[in-house]
Amino acid sequence: KKKKKKMSARYQRSTPGGGVGRRRKMKFELSEEQRQEIREAFELFDTDKNGLIDAHEMKVAMRALGFDVRKDEAVRLIESVSSEGAQHISLYNFIEIMTEKISERDPRDEMMRAFQLFDDDSTGKITLKNLRRVARDLGENMTDDELQAMIDEFDKDQDGEINEDEFINIMTNNDDF
Repeated sequence: KKKKKKMSARYQRSTPGGGVGRRRKMKFELSEEQRQEIREAFELFDTDKNGLIDAHEMKVAMRALGFDVRKDEAVRLIESVSSEGAQHISLYNFIEIMTEKISERDPRDEMMRAFQLFDDDSTGKITLKNLRRVARDLGENMTDDELQAMIDEFDKDQDGEINEDEFINIMTNNDDF
C-alpha cells in the first residue's frame, strides 16, 4: 500500500502555487509517439475491450513495448496503482506504470540491446555481413559497397567493423571519439 501512495504522488499534477509538484526535481514526460505506442499496446491486449487489462494481458503488452516482466511483477505493478485486491488496471494506470518504466531505462543499456540486434553472431562487432542481414530484414536494397561505406564512415579504429564504442558514438552523434 505504501508503494501505491509513493507512485501516485510521483505523478500528481502540480498545483498553482506549489503543491506536490514543487518537491520533484524533474518530471519525466512521454513523447506523443510513446503515449500512442502505449495506448495501442493496451488496446491490442485488452482482449475483451472493456477498458481494463489483467496481469497476463499487462505482461504481454509490456513485452510488446520492450519490457520483459514476469506475471508476478505485473500483479505487483497492478497492486501498486490500484485499490487493494484489484486484478485489472485502466489505460490511465497502465500509462502511469509505463511512464515510470520508460523513465528508469538506461539509454546506454538500450543502445547495447540495439547493438546486439545487429551483432547476431556475438562477435562484439558489426560486420558487413551483419549490416547486410539487417538491411535485408528491413527491406532495404543496398549494395555491399553502400553498406561498407556506412561502416567506413564510423569506423574510427579502421578495422572494417563497428565495435560497441563506435556504435554508441553513432547513436549519440558524438564526433569527439
